[in-house]
Amino acid sequence: MVDIDPGDAPRTVATVKHPTRLAEAIDRDGAVPPEAIGRLVRAVASSVHAATAHDIDELIAFATSAVRDAPNREQIVARVAAATGLRLGSLTGTDEARLVFAAARAWHGWSAGPLLVADIGGGSLEIAHGSGDIPETALSLPLGAGRLTREHLPGDPPSRKHVRRLQRHVHEHLRDATTGLRPANALAVGTSRTFTQLARLTGAPRRKAGPYVKRELKRKRLRAQIPVLAATPTAERAELPGVSRPRARQILAGAITAEAVMTVLDLPRIRICPWAVREGIVLHRLQALRGAPDLDLTHLTWTNPRARPLRIVPAL
Repeated sequence: MVDIDPGDAPRTVATVKHPTRLAEAIDRDGAVPPEAIGRLVRAVASSVHAATAHDIDELIAFATSAVRDAPNREQIVARVAAATGLRLGSLTGTDEARLVFAAARAWHGWSAGPLLVADIGGGSLEIAHGSGDIPETALSLPLGAGRLTREHLPGDPPSRKHVRRLQRHVHEHLRDATTGLRPANALAVGTSRTFTQLARLTGAPRRKAGPYVKRELKRKRLRAQIPVLAATPTAERAELPGVSRPRARQILAGAITAEAVMTVLDLPRIRICPWAVREGIVLHRLQALRGAPDLDLTHLTWTNPRARPLRIVPAL
């Protein structure tokens, strides 16, 4: 939850987290099963409750690839609306990539020069590149850590055969999708919890050091950790530095995707950015207050008009 006021930086008020693990739960047809929808309903209800408790002016509810691509999307949206009174909006993959880029640009500033931004979610991988505040290239690929774990890494831990097959699959998909994208002289930036946790796993400073400490993920160190993660059961991965219990199962697929991005795009290191898609939406809303939004996201917003400044919460 953040306070926003034109002319000021967004100020965090409180944080509400409720893991849903939708990308890991999706069935073979891509549908989200009832028990996972129940987790989503509880997560949204928790956000609505927190918004009420903190006197929130706007609650921006959005769903990413797990719901966006699900054949039972309308049933999911209807169940959430019936239980919480809030209708989930949906971001396209391209909009998600653009919002992530906007967040990274705001965090690093113009002095960073051209940016190459990557974000590994549960269902998709977003890549954006450009020298302005809007990326010239914005890609969304079905290479999220939860999706890849579900589809390619059976077993706990998975077999070496499955790990090698996944590595080939991700490298081939990325090479095809990024043909012509060679971000020379761009600052490589990684957003999302996956990049943050991988950086910590490979030696970056702890979270308690604060958001302004420089954190990097180095390709050589990451590559060395993949065999370790592949041989480690989920319960033991959760004991590794930086790896959270909810993401312990999918962190191997996340590491394989991150390493493939860095290899295919020839990135020896990636700078970690603490802002991602949520902050991108907050920044977009701030632009709208100034009268100059660059994306039409009005379909995502439930509004309870109050005096400015706004206090808003993005609810995923």
